[in-house]
Amino acid sequence: MLDGVRLEQRDGILEVTLDRPKANAIDLKMSRRLNDVWGDFQRDATLRVAILTGAGEKFFCPGWDLKGAADGEPTDSDWGVGGFGGLNYPRNLDKPIIAAVNGIACGGGFELVLGCDLIVMEEQARFALPEIKVGVVPDAAGIKLRRRIPYHIAVEMLMLGRWMDSTEAKHWGLCNYVVPKGQAVTKAREVAKMLADGPPLLFPALKQLLKHTEMVAENPAFEVHDALAAVQKVARSEDLLEGARAFAEKRAPVWKGR
Repeated sequence: MLDGVRLEQRDGILEVTLDRPKANAIDLKMSRRLNDVWGDFQRDATLRVAILTGAGEKFFCPGWDLKGAADGEPTDSDWGVGGFGGLNYPRNLDKPIIAAVNGIACGGGFELVLGCDLIVMEEQARFALPEIKVGVVPDAAGIKLRRRIPYHIAVEMLMLGRWMDSTEAKHWGLCNYVVPKGQAVTKAREVAKMLADGPPLLFPALKQLLKHTEMVAENPAFEVHDALAAVQKVARSEDLLEGARAFAEKRAPVWKGR
């Protein structure tokens, strides 16, 4: 473990655990460490998918370490190339990341969750954006949240700082799965294995397609699709032919990533 971040690797899956007692709050050093972790994850061809979770039972992550700010840590610091925690605006990160939310995820901790592709939430976990109470603009959430849920619900979270429980989060589509307490990582590992066993070229192509067409109208989006090198790489790949052969031969495909 280094700077509050614990890493484990197994079978192409990277597990990233926020482990900074008492609540896994992120200071400047931890944010830069997380940026390094996501950069290494992207560059490591042996890693297919990542799981992000928090240590302990109460907190996933409360976000920015306000005690550090009170002690004079600059508020306009360089948090790393991908912003706070490395997932606010990551560059070229095209592998899937699963959030295993084991407890409270608020402020920047909730923004980390919004930076993930799939979200497993324990039934007692909660989301909130309490920045309004300390005079901070929740920048990543201010941009992302209204694109994920109805505008007025997003405004309510942003401007009132109210809490959202797991039932409501599932209702609005802010999580994929709600599981019993203590089961988030188990479920995340199950999903991660399905992803890790899938065609290696497909998920980067899908992440790029989703990113580049997020605010593009339907017809122009097909032009973006046709222009993306990652998408065309899938169309010309040996894996595409292998998938067709495996289907015809009623066997599991053997992916080669080319």
